[in-house]
Amino acid sequence: MTIRNLEYAVFPRSVAVVGASGCVGSVGRVVFGNIVGGGFEGEIWPVNPKHSQVAGHRCWAKVADLPGIPDLAVIVTPPETVPGIVRELAEKGAQAAVVITAGLNHENGLRQAMLDAAKPSLMRIIGPNTVGLMVPPAKLNASFAHMAAEPGNIALISQSGAIATSLIDWAAENNVGFSRIISLGDMADVDVGDCLDMLAGDFHTRAIVMYLETIPNPRKFMSAARAAARLKPVIAIKPGRHEQAAKAAATHTGALSGVDRVVDAALRRAGVLRVKDLAELLDAAETIARYSPLERARVGIVTNGGGAGVLAVDKLVDRGGELAVPAPSTIERLNRFLPPTWSHANPIDIVGDAAPERYGAALEALAADSGTDVILVMNCPTGLGSSPDAARKVAELGDEGEIGGKPLLACWLGEHTAREGRRILTEAGIASFETPEDAAIAAFYLGEWSRAQRALLRTPSGQREGVVDGKATAQPIFRQVASEGRRMLTEPEAKSAIAAYGIQVPRTIVAHSAAEVSQAASQLLETSERVVVKLLSRTVSHKSDVGGVVLDIATAEEAEEAAKSIETRLGSQVPGTEADGYSVQSMVARKHAQELLLGMNLDPMFGPVILFGAGGTAVEVLNDTAIALPPLDDVLAGDLIDATRIGRLLAGYRDRKPADRAAIIAALNGLSQMIVDFPCLVSLDINPLLADGEGVIALDARIEIDPRRVDEPAPNPALAIRPYPAGWSRDFLSDGMSFHTRPIMPADVQLYPAFLAKISLDDLRLRFLSPRRNFPDQMLKRLTQLDYDRDIAFVALETGTGALAAIGRLSCDPDHRTGEYALLVRSDLQGHGLGWALLKQIIDYASAERIGRIESIILNENSKMLTMCRELGFSIAHHPSEPGLSVATLEVR
Repeated sequence: MTIRNLEYAVFPRSVAVVGASGCVGSVGRVVFGNIVGGGFEGEIWPVNPKHSQVAGHRCWAKVADLPGIPDLAVIVTPPETVPGIVRELAEKGAQAAVVITAGLNHENGLRQAMLDAAKPSLMRIIGPNTVGLMVPPAKLNASFAHMAAEPGNIALISQSGAIATSLIDWAAENNVGFSRIISLGDMADVDVGDCLDMLAGDFHTRAIVMYLETIPNPRKFMSAARAAARLKPVIAIKPGRHEQAAKAAATHTGALSGVDRVVDAALRRAGVLRVKDLAELLDAAETIARYSPLERARVGIVTNGGGAGVLAVDKLVDRGGELAVPAPSTIERLNRFLPPTWSHANPIDIVGDAAPERYGAALEALAADSGTDVILVMNCPTGLGSSPDAARKVAELGDEGEIGGKPLLACWLGEHTAREGRRILTEAGIASFETPEDAAIAAFYLGEWSRAQRALLRTPSGQREGVVDGKATAQPIFRQVASEGRRMLTEPEAKSAIAAYGIQVPRTIVAHSAAEVSQAASQLLETSERVVVKLLSRTVSHKSDVGGVVLDIATAEEAEEAAKSIETRLGSQVPGTEADGYSVQSMVARKHAQELLLGMNLDPMFGPVILFGAGGTAVEVLNDTAIALPPLDDVLAGDLIDATRIGRLLAGYRDRKPADRAAIIAALNGLSQMIVDFPCLVSLDINPLLADGEGVIALDARIEIDPRRVDEPAPNPALAIRPYPAGWSRDFLSDGMSFHTRPIMPADVQLYPAFLAKISLDDLRLRFLSPRRNFPDQMLKRLTQLDYDRDIAFVALETGTGALAAIGRLSCDPDHRTGEYALLVRSDLQGHGLGWALLKQIIDYASAERIGRIESIILNENSKMLTMCRELGFSIAHHPSEPGLSVATLEVR
């Protein structure tokens, strides 16, 4: 993962067009004409041995002849020439190229030859097979698009050139501008993750929109998306929600599109807002980029036409949005200003003759209502009121798109009459929509985006360094299965493995004959009223399909007969197959328990995924499941439960008490930890998992492994999200005091207030390079919820009390070339070596992660920090632009 040299593509001072031409109908002519016609103010150099001039510009025969080094090259030559041209550009010193040419693929070897030519100089390639690149603020249109885009603050990343040009066309008609437009083409080098990393830090870009057909490097994408989404809205449309569309997308891109539900879970986990169609993509970006995340998004509607309000409510509820319920005091307030015929409910229909003052009274009432979070104001043209005058009143009350600190959206219906009202609203900074449905969808997306942001910045309810450690117990089971050349575990083996991770299972005895079944049943019936006899087979995994399960057995004799009947049915239904034995279990009878499914499988794009939902034999018919990416924590596990219909039943209803939610969450966390621990897991089903007020118990389990991978080390490298970096805990003794250091956890946010209260203002100034006392809640959450692929923070805790004593932090660039570190030690604990211990741990971590160098910016007066750095081998230099600062740098070996 790297954004190295991409700045030359988006901030070029010179552009060479290799293949530029004056021939009518040629791509070279269109691309060169777009660059010249767009008004690019840097050097423009056409390269083509067939021409001496192109469009009035001197044309050079070959790259080596150019009068300077081009920051960006655009290549529009036949595919077989591209690798050689890339090599020439690399030798010239060019750092970035857009390869518009198609036809470079794996089969003809040209794609790899192109990459090999670029690699020695780290030259970056956008494409091949791309429409091109646009940077409207720099007046650069290096594409063969039919028109240029207007400057703006939305960046577009598209895996389809046709979609990119269509959005440019649509945006022009709707006065939407762009900061960057990157058509990725075949993504031989630069991909979505690279672009997200670059755009996250781009001050020209306020929001990022993406058209995705595939995600080639999921962990890279997730890391980049999460980093970008923490800074600005990221909105995506990804086709392939249905099987036929997914196949079409795969045909288009030549890559897997991924199971749609998994893609949905991944985007949600990354904080990316997913929209359904192109018409919503830029609307959503324009809307949510205006506002901060909301705790809730209850929508209050003011309208002079009841029908328009009903249409908006329908669309809002269809999408899963929430309609506000005004407080009684708000209703009383509205009664004083509105005519008796008003709706007395939300939507607030202020009647067709509404004057601007009536609009104002209704809006101010909703702005003061504690149960309303988003306000949608609508106008239908009538002969009794002026639409422009109503718009002027709304604009007067609106403050940069808000009223009373709440988002304000508008919908002026119609066209001829509404046009002036929309202009007034837009100029006032109020998001304006043409139809009630569009406005309702925008309000819904405000809520969805806010939920996505909360998912990035949440605090789990409990602090844990890990769930039950079952690896030592489960690994010998997997090794034994692998040694026998098997992929499928038997049911007793599978239950033993999940039990190692804290998931309760019934007492089970393995019997190898009908006679042993009788003995086992006698033993179990001493403590159980009934037993179950199940087929034990290394080849038959779905026992019920062959009559391999007999329930509700009351005596040892019945158990023996059950085993014999299972053997008979097996012989008739699967001839030649013999039972390996029988599993005899205590029968679990929980009258009011819900049957759940916990599962895991491998997605072709995102790797291991967790499935939760309604279980039992009708699981496919019920089709009530939700998907999440591991690793999970308590909050993510709770979100997974709440995403299902059965999640509502688990909360209790009628005569059924609530199920033990904590036990279900613990089972999900146990499954998650098993996935982290074992790269060999291929699939897993726990079905049913009974859940009631007494807890959970797994009645059946199936596990498939890859025998070749049973000894691969943890954590699982296939995870799309890097798990908590276990193994980095240390104990530290100094001056009779004991401390425990470990990587930071989200729940550590609870330790910050007491920690900060014991740090002097001067120590805070030395750490943050300026005076600081206020630490907003959102900032503290960002400091404790890290993407471990890029960042690490080590906390030092006082042994015994668990109080936070010190923090050491390292934040890396995407390609791990450089990491910036910082230390903060509690003022009352300085002088005990905590800073030394944490900085040494940071250096060790940087070495293990192959980070090139670590550095820190330090106030010149911070002599203690500078001394420590020198003694640990850092070089100290004056900051190049700030005289009061020094830069400490350590090349990590």
